Amino acid sequence: MRLKHLALAAGLALAAAVAGCSSIGIGSFQVFSSDYGARTDAGYRVPSIPISKVPRKYHRQIVRFDTTEKPGTIIVDTREKFLYFVLPEGRAVRYGIGVGRDGFEWSGTARVAAKREWPVWTPPPEMIRRQPELVKWSGGMPPGPNNALGARALYLYNKNGDTGYRLHGTPEWWSIGKAMSSGCVRLLNQDIIDLYNRAEVGAKVIVK
Repeated sequence: MRLKHLALAAGLALAAAVAGCSSIGIGSFQVFSSDYGARTDAGYRVPSIPISKVPRKYHRQIVRFDTTEKPGTIIVDTREKFLYFVLPEGRAVRYGIGVGRDGFEWSGTARVAAKREWPVWTPPPEMIRRQPELVKWSGGMPPGPNNALGARALYLYNKNGDTGYRLHGTPEWWSIGKAMSSGCVRLLNQDIIDLYNRAEVGAKVIVK
């Protein structure tokens, strides 16, 4: 009987791996490490990520997450470099992120006012003053795999209007887990596509 139980457990583990997820340790239920391959999306090619070079803690995963915020809320932990999408029953989808470097941090509460697939990126005037080479994109950088906003963008507004901050994709996979952006929160393109599909316009966003 014990052998049957072991065989069943092995079969379940294999099935989970085939489905693109695997169970790890206490506090984490599924890790989607195999979901970072190349894909075609809306006519654009999303390159594969060498995910083995990204620390495992930053791979998308479902984790235990206790909060009083309702499901659908997005919570950004800029210190630990995680973004949580709150699920029912004390769980959340956790994504690795890159955040603003010193002097460009932002925290507060906002909402998702709009979502865009393959958005155009227009650098603000103050960024162009700091980086004059960006003037060529003053009219907007066309969408595509090299666009600074990546495959998706969620636009954050608060009571004063547009915060200027975005949750967006990035082709720079090596920046995940680091503080090197101009203040926006960046995710791997495969992860921002996943978050885009989960998050609703109007969702509460807490950045801390």
